[in-house]
Amino acid sequence: MLAAQKLGVELVVASFGEACLASRSGGLALNRKSQTDALDTISRAVAENPFAAILASDDETVGLAGVAAERNGLPGNSADAIKAQTSKIHFRRLCQSNETQCPEFISLDSKNLERGAPPGVHYPCVAKPAMLSASRGVIRCDNPGELSRALKRIHSLLYSEGKLGEDVVLVEDYIDGLEYAVDGLLKRGRLQVLAIFEKPGPMAGPFFEETIYLTPPRLSHKVTGQVIGSLEILCRKLGICEGALHAELRINSSGVWFLEIAGRTVGGRCGRILEFQTGCSLEELVLANAARLPAAVGESTGSSGVMMIPVTQGGVLRRVEGISAARREPGIVDVEIDVREGQILVPWPEGCAYPGFIFARAGTVADVERALRAAHRCLNFVLAPQLPTTTALQ
Repeated sequence: MLAAQKLGVELVVASFGEACLASRSGGLALNRKSQTDALDTISRAVAENPFAAILASDDETVGLAGVAAERNGLPGNSADAIKAQTSKIHFRRLCQSNETQCPEFISLDSKNLERGAPPGVHYPCVAKPAMLSASRGVIRCDNPGELSRALKRIHSLLYSEGKLGEDVVLVEDYIDGLEYAVDGLLKRGRLQVLAIFEKPGPMAGPFFEETIYLTPPRLSHKVTGQVIGSLEILCRKLGICEGALHAELRINSSGVWFLEIAGRTVGGRCGRILEFQTGCSLEELVLANAARLPAAVGESTGSSGVMMIPVTQGGVLRRVEGISAARREPGIVDVEIDVREGQILVPWPEGCAYPGFIFARAGTVADVERALRAAHRCLNFVLAPQLPTTTALQ
């Protein structure tokens, strides 16, 4: 909303619930239980005051926003493209049908995960729910025993989330190599890459919690060109032509392997490092792209990065020590702690929320990485054990 005010864009916020999330902006309250009702509400608003675009705010709303845009004749992506951006299994199938390099995989019904490791799996492999994000439930397995245990763990996770039976689970070949992410914007099929993020260090499992993003990456111009070129080709094959794009990939001797594509920007507060690099907030860039407005994107000569503070141990938070010391480390821009006393911290692969974020800027990527790790060493999360609870019926 602040970005819209800065750009002079009239913004209408649509949200689920009885009361609108942003009533002062003349927002819309949508019916979560009925997509038909939600779409009708959006269409009535468009008829009263024509819109330039409809944007999704997160993974959950990509599908709804896409259907609403198509129904009202606004820029958007095809149904297949939306499926590729919201489901890992649809993405894999579309890559296979378009002769795009991707891991071999099999899909399993989430209700049948307790039957053990299926036949025909190549090891090492990775098991993952097809629709969860933030690397939740993603587990590397080196043999059938590990895979059987991983599938039972994913079964429990989906059951606790109320998604058992709604989701499928992929078991796919593990792809070696360094991992990167790309954030970009598409407009009429043309891709504007905002940043390529390096994830330093080998992400070899058994879990794949993302921790550090650095930009620009330590890649040659040739390899950077290959990544961008491959992503442009993939978007054309999948029919993705509008909106924000976040791609995850690995690079090894066989080339570029795309692991997934999402119709959103980088998650959490990591978008701040894009502002460091471009001079514009990520929200301004997304809105300007959708409204067909010019955006003065600068180019930084330095490097920046963010650490999504990992959850190394589960328990009930009592306090966080060392925040001031972390902020004093050279190169650190800010340390933001989101968790509060009494909050339960859950490690990955079941965990779903980072305790906070550390931001850094420096002349080189190596200096940024050193600053982030030094600041993280200053922090101490003091935890109490999470005790089991019982309810007595009288």
